[in-house]
Amino acid sequence: MDKSADRQYTEFKLKNRTKVNRYLNVVMWFFVITGPAIALGVLGGVFHNVSYLTCFYISAMMAVLSAIHLVLVKKIPTSTATSIFALTALNVLLVYMACVHVSLHLTWFLVPLLSLLFCDRFIFFYAVGVNYVLMVLTTWVTAPFYAMTRTDYTEPAAYFTDVISGLTIETLIMCVSGFIVLRLAVEYYSELLRQNATINEQQRSMKEKMDILDSMAEIYDNVNLIDFVENTEMSLREPEQVKHGIDMDKQTHTLMNQRIKNRVMSDQLDAFLTFTNITTVRERLTGKKVISADFIDVVSGWFRAQYITAEASSHGVPNMVIYTTRNVDEEKRREEHLVRISMTDELTRLFNRRCYEEDLTQYRSGPLGDDFVLLSVDVNGLKKVNDTKGHAAGDELIKGAADCLALSVGNGGKVYRTGGDEFIAVLRTEDPEGIRSLIAERSAQWHGIYTDEIALSVGFASRRDHPDATVDDLERMADADMYAEKEKYYREKGIDRRR
Repeated sequence: MDKSADRQYTEFKLKNRTKVNRYLNVVMWFFVITGPAIALGVLGGVFHNVSYLTCFYISAMMAVLSAIHLVLVKKIPTSTATSIFALTALNVLLVYMACVHVSLHLTWFLVPLLSLLFCDRFIFFYAVGVNYVLMVLTTWVTAPFYAMTRTDYTEPAAYFTDVISGLTIETLIMCVSGFIVLRLAVEYYSELLRQNATINEQQRSMKEKMDILDSMAEIYDNVNLIDFVENTEMSLREPEQVKHGIDMDKQTHTLMNQRIKNRVMSDQLDAFLTFTNITTVRERLTGKKVISADFIDVVSGWFRAQYITAEASSHGVPNMVIYTTRNVDEEKRREEHLVRISMTDELTRLFNRRCYEEDLTQYRSGPLGDDFVLLSVDVNGLKKVNDTKGHAAGDELIKGAADCLALSVGNGGKVYRTGGDEFIAVLRTEDPEGIRSLIAERSAQWHGIYTDEIALSVGFASRRDHPDATVDDLERMADADMYAEKEKYYREKGIDRRR
C-alpha cells in the first residue's frame, strides 16, 4: 500500500477496533448469564459435576471482566490493550469452565476466530498464541479427570498426548487459514479504501468543476457542457440541468447552437456554422485550452463563442468541453473606438499618417484601377498666420482646410492629415480636375473667426494618366504637382517666399 492508502487503512482499523470492542463487550455481558443458565442445568440434573457456587463464580468473574472492559471501551476504545483484554477475558472463561468440568463445550478456536474481526495481524497472532498456551495448560490440568472417565485411556499422559496432538494440528490449520483470511480481508478493505478515496477525489474534483461551471454560468449568456465520451450536452443556464444526447453520425450542431444560429447575421452564418460544427471541435481543440470566434447577433450585437477544454486525454484530445457565448458588443465598440482614435488626427478628425501608411501598404500589394487618384494638399500661408495671429488662428486654418477637403472628397475616398499643414487624399474618380476645382470653390467660400480666407495648393496624379506608375510614383507626382500649384499661387499673389 502507498502512504495515503496505509494512512486510510490505519484510520479504518481504529474505527473498526472501536466498533468490535463495543460488540465484544456486549458478548461478554451476555456470558454473565452463563452462570444462571448452568445452574438451571444443575437443577435439572444435566450437569453432575458442577456446583451452584461454580455458577456464581462464572457470573461474578464475567461481570467483573465485562465491567473492566466497558471502562476501557469508554476510555481507550481504539487501544490494542482494550481488544487484547476482551480476548483474554474470553480465554479465561474457557479455561475456568474446562477446569471446573462444565460439560458445555465451547470451541477453543472461538477467541482466534473473533480476533479476525479486528483485521490486525498482531491481535490475531496474540490470540492464537495465548489460546494455544492456555489450551495446552488446561488440557494437562484436566487430563487426569478425563482419563479416569474414559475406558480407552489408562494414563492421563496418554489422554493429554492424544488430545493435544489433535488440537495442535487444528491450531496450525486454523492459524494458516486465519492468516490467509486476514490477509485477504486486509487487501480487500485496503482496495475498497483506495477505490473510495479515488471516488471521493473524483467527486471532489467534479464538485469543484461544477462550482466553477456554476460561477461561469453567471458570467456567460450561454454555457453548455459537452461530453464527447457519453456524447451528451447539458445547458448550465437552464433551471433543470438535463443531459441531451448527441448523434455524432447525423448531428453537426448542438441544440444550443441550433437555437443561436437563428439570430446570427446572415453574412456571418456560414462562418458561425463552420466554427460550431460539433464533428470537428475535438480535432480543432486538440492540444489547446480554448478556441474562440466573434459574430454578430442581429438583436444584441457582437458576441464571442468559445470552446474551452475541461477534461482531456493523455494525448490532449478533449473529452469534456465547455461551450460559452458572451455579449462583447461594448468591448467591440471600445476596440473600434480605440482603433479609430489611433487612426485619427486629433485636431481635424481626419485619418492620420499612421492610417495612411497602413492603407498605402495595401495599395502597394493590390491592383489600383484606372480611377485611382492621389491628391497632395498643402495650406498656403500657415506660417504667416501663426506668426501674426497666433496658433489658435493657425489651428482654425488647418481645421478649415480639413473641412473643405472632407466635403469635397465625400464618400469617394479618404482624406489624411500627414503633417502640420500637409494633407493627402486617396480617392476613386474619373474627374480629378473637377475635385480640385471643387476644393478651390469651397476654400473660396470659407471664412473663419480669426482669418477671413484660406488658400490650398492641390496637386494630383491619376493612374489613368500614368498607367505604369506605382502608388509611390503617384505620390511623388502629386507632391510635385502640388508644389507647382503653390509656386503659381505665390507668384500670382506677388509674394516673395524667400523673404
